[in-house]
Amino acid sequence: MPSAGLAPRRIVQLSALFAMFALFTAQIVSALVPNVPVFVAVSAAGLALDVLLQYRDPGLLSLLGKVRFDVTVRQLLRDMLVLVALLRIDGINPLREQAPLLVALCAFYALHFACQAVAVVVRRTRTLPIVTRNIDASALRLSAAPPRILARRQGHRLLTFSVPATTGLLLTAATTDAYWGGIGLGVSLALLGGGTVHLATWLLPRKRARNEQQVVQWLDKWLADYRPTVAMYFSGGTTSAYQANMWLSTLSAIDAKPLIVLRERFMVQKIDATDVPVICFPKVSTMFSLENSTLKMMLHPANAAKTSQVLRIPTIKHAFINHGESDKLSSCNPYAKAYDEVWVAGPAARERYALAEVGVEDKDIVEVGRPQLAPIRPFSGAPTGTFTNVLYAPTWEGWDGNPGNTSVVLAGENIVRRLLADEGVRLLYKPHPMTGSVDPRAGAANERIKAMIREANTRRSGARPDSGAAAELARRTTALDQLTSTAFRESADEMERMLLQGAPEGDRETAITEATLAWEKAYWASFPEWEHQIVTEARPAIFACFNQADLLVSDVSSVVSDWLSSEKPYAVANTSGMSEEAFRTGFPTVSAGVILSPAAEGVADLLEAVRHPELDGHAAARATLKEHLLGPSDPPSLARFNAAIDDLCTQADERSVRMEARLASEIPSPRAGDAEAVAEAAEEAATEDAQEQNGAEDSVNA
Repeated sequence: MPSAGLAPRRIVQLSALFAMFALFTAQIVSALVPNVPVFVAVSAAGLALDVLLQYRDPGLLSLLGKVRFDVTVRQLLRDMLVLVALLRIDGINPLREQAPLLVALCAFYALHFACQAVAVVVRRTRTLPIVTRNIDASALRLSAAPPRILARRQGHRLLTFSVPATTGLLLTAATTDAYWGGIGLGVSLALLGGGTVHLATWLLPRKRARNEQQVVQWLDKWLADYRPTVAMYFSGGTTSAYQANMWLSTLSAIDAKPLIVLRERFMVQKIDATDVPVICFPKVSTMFSLENSTLKMMLHPANAAKTSQVLRIPTIKHAFINHGESDKLSSCNPYAKAYDEVWVAGPAARERYALAEVGVEDKDIVEVGRPQLAPIRPFSGAPTGTFTNVLYAPTWEGWDGNPGNTSVVLAGENIVRRLLADEGVRLLYKPHPMTGSVDPRAGAANERIKAMIREANTRRSGARPDSGAAAELARRTTALDQLTSTAFRESADEMERMLLQGAPEGDRETAITEATLAWEKAYWASFPEWEHQIVTEARPAIFACFNQADLLVSDVSSVVSDWLSSEKPYAVANTSGMSEEAFRTGFPTVSAGVILSPAAEGVADLLEAVRHPELDGHAAARATLKEHLLGPSDPPSLARFNAAIDDLCTQADERSVRMEARLASEIPSPRAGDAEAVAEAAEEAATEDAQEQNGAEDSVNA
């Protein structure tokens, strides 16, 4: 269980904190006695432990900061105890030998705080009002970041540069010779002083970025040159980036000029590899540059608190595209009525909104299909290999705690147990990435399921791919990583990443698509066909698992809707407590599949129907349901998506024309007398300007 796995780490952390306090206690006692050997040993051990934890487990030390025992207090206490020990050790003259050491130590701390002040200023000058990707922003005078230990890691800097000083003072305590303390403090002062001067060079004009006003002016010029028409707007938490990433392929394929608009700085690096320009607007004030651009509409894959801020821009139309469609109530959020249009896959979603009665009018719903489903291969008949590949892809528990959201808690182990009991099944388990984030029971059940699968693999044996398969996967992984990720230095900050992630070269997205397909082929070839797989990483993606599987077992979620594009058999777990009839009626996406109870009794019959299509009584229903959920195959979904974009952009243009005409009609045309008055006023203003200019010239000459 997770708690058992975390226990050893917690024991180590508590032991480390106990050891730190014990060493401080021993340092105090041995300094007062004094006992020089013990004092030197515990002081050195305390500093070594602090440095080790600062680099290996800074999160643990952050807890000490909450009780006002941060790194500065700890190191200051450590050094003060050294000075106390020097006072009590015979053979050291306090006035002639210790006083200079005290002055040098005070200078070291003064220099440390000065360096910290410079670091704060440098960080502020390197924090731009916007963050970009896939845009050439070199005109903003972007530069590489200063060393992280100087600019961002105060604790690391203090402890690292204190090592020579503390070591020298301890040698002085051991030998009663102040010479060693002077050398150690001199080295620390030189290191910290040189580091401060080096850090201050980032405040010079050649390394300093442009100010906020200049950045906004540059952005306005870039928008005018690029002339975007459609943007995807996204805001969310660290685990929600997948909601935007699923639309990247569609955004890259549309006919319009696309743009990605983000609101959180960290999200810039969460977005997958794409050639579409990305702009992050952390502040509302800078985001309103979009109002004066050519942008006509925005696509919204998710509702967020910050969405209301962009809805205030009157020149832009907004369409809600969602990050997946299912029969869950969350797919019909009342927030959707805030948008100009709601784009859905097919007629089922239109009916869903009508039944939900959340204020979304039928005229505002547009059926566009699901363009990103194109890579999913269609059903080609019964499994031809030795094993039937079954994909179990449960959703997560959701925010409302409804037991019917996920099957992991009530049915997951039963489903997996019955699938593993069939010797002809190869199980692919891909849980939702947020499983266990709300309900600990889901996380615990997820871990037990993984353990069951690993244990089942120990009972199987057979031929494995040779070393060449693993080498091929490694080669494909390296090639794909080079295309999809950017290598950053450890010290790289936001500005340096902007510099490195400028305008992409060539058609990178086509290369990524080809490399991804090659990687997926190598990935599946690297495992024996009999081995069950637990897929929790971003790769392979869910669609790649679709193409590998003969059967899907899932919950009421968008996974089922997407799977239906293949028309392959599927089953849905009913953990809602509803009867099967009520469950099918309440959730239309399950109507063409097998319903599994929490005990999962129907797994054996389900597998037989997959292996023998003549026993499959849902094939025709799946084809009908596919069109009901995803719309017709002709015209293609991407064509319908482009048509919807064109239509909403046209509405935005028509609104702009009406507003311009309205404003023109509200401004009265000048009459003849007014024209003369205007001419006289203009002449007077010109005279005053000339007088002011002459006065200014006289002032300059004087």
